[in-house]
Amino acid sequence: MVTHHKLKDEELIRMYLRTQQNGYFETLYNRYVSKVYRRCLSLTKDSAKAEDFTHDIFIRVYGNLINFKEHSAFSTWLYSISYNYCMDQLRYANRLPTVELAQESDNHWIDNAESELLEMQLQHLTQVMRTISPDELQMLRMKYEEGMDIKEIAQQLDLRDSAVKMRLKRTRDKIRKLFTEQEY
Repeated sequence: MVTHHKLKDEELIRMYLRTQQNGYFETLYNRYVSKVYRRCLSLTKDSAKAEDFTHDIFIRVYGNLINFKEHSAFSTWLYSISYNYCMDQLRYANRLPTVELAQESDNHWIDNAESELLEMQLQHLTQVMRTISPDELQMLRMKYEEGMDIKEIAQQLDLRDSAVKMRLKRTRDKIRKLFTEQEY
């Protein structure tokens, strides 16, 4: 029998959806919980909030695995959900005093609309990401998926820190330009 930790993310999702055995999801959770927590902590600067947000994100992901269409890597999908969730919570907290309770009834519809929009944006982003070079993609992954700092990337790629910073900036600008120019 294949152990769960050797399966790829997408295989774990397929197995979980097919069997509903929580062990598959737990493996995904264990694989990514610390990365999601670090992402939340970097955005909130508050360890208690980061823990709460990480918990909420995984509950949301657990309930939405059926919507994962494999148009992008699971990690990309998860990090996008994590970032958007944290930013939404921070925006919500900043405008909390003016929110009325009557808005609560609209939340279910908004969640579905946001989920569909997010899926469309992810598909579009995946198409844009396919147009950048493997070197650009590698550097982005090192920085944003693996959480490496500029010095670590520079050492690993045998580049100067300034070259890494410039290449990352150019790649982000290129992606942003392609993403906004093309309709999705």
